[in-house]
Amino acid sequence: MKRKFIAAVVGALVAPLLTVVLPAGTASAHGWIVSPSSRQDQCKRGVVACGDIKYEPQSVEGPKGLRNCHGNVGRFAELSNDGKAWQVQNVSPVQTFTWNLTVRHRTSTWEYFIGGTRVWSQNDNGAQPAATVTHNVNLGSFRGRQKLLAIWNISDTANAFYACVDVNIR
Repeated sequence: MKRKFIAAVVGALVAPLLTVVLPAGTASAHGWIVSPSSRQDQCKRGVVACGDIKYEPQSVEGPKGLRNCHGNVGRFAELSNDGKAWQVQNVSPVQTFTWNLTVRHRTSTWEYFIGGTRVWSQNDNGAQPAATVTHNVNLGSFRGRQKLLAIWNISDTANAFYACVDVNIR
């Protein structure tokens, strides 16, 4: 009986120490556009009422080649709902987009689309990006209110990360 008590006490004292000393596991997080504010960023900041995506704006990951805002992740489907009150960002014809990357996957390409038209791309040839990535994107002849889809294609998996930004190109 005494041995069990001592073992329990030692375990209770050692467990908190182990959580501080042992390294943390890899986060299951990736990245999203923070400027101009993407749909998942607006959910995270509470600008638009959203479900689970408000807790995981970095997690819109799906197979490469998709053309939707939610990366075919069912619980994030509201990101593809154009009827929600997404805040429209005023932007210039050449606009800087900033990604916040919480896991820096090696990158094959970055792509930006308006409608079905690719307006900008960059090949990173498998390079590992910084935690903050900016792109100066020429939006071509598009003007007015548009939904821009940005895609971060990962080089060593079949997946990509998706972000949509509602813009008013002036």
